[in-house]
Amino acid sequence: MELAWWHWAVGGIVLIVAELVVPSFVLIWFGLGALVVALAVAMAAIGFTAQLGLWLIVSLVLVAGWFKLFKPSMHKTKVGMADANVIGEIGMLVRDVAPFEKGAVRFQKPLLGDDVWECIADEAIKSGERVRVVAVEGSFLKVGRV
Repeated sequence: MELAWWHWAVGGIVLIVAELVVPSFVLIWFGLGALVVALAVAMAAIGFTAQLGLWLIVSLVLVAGWFKLFKPSMHKTKVGMADANVIGEIGMLVRDVAPFEKGAVRFQKPLLGDDVWECIADEAIKSGERVRVVAVEGSFLKVGRV
């Protein structure tokens, strides 16, 4: 079974269009891989096995490149993984916090994708006061007075 260059081109376009229906941002790379194979087959006679191998390699390189080079911040959205980026930030309490009660703190710029975080503290602090992040406790920020 031999596939012509236009088979790969049509398949690639179908995969790229399918990305509009399934917004995972993965199908587009396989579609682009198919377009690369279409170009390679149009320029030289390549066997079916080599076509499949080229498509697989190009597609996987594009996917890996997307996750490694273009989306490095994807893995930095968890609080526990970015302690150093958060500690020392100053925000304003929007809900009172006490030693055994959770409060909420708002930051001027979003931290880790959100501008309001639940917080805990060792002392009672009223809303409206400025606080500094002193630690990260699980999914909560531990704050203290500035």
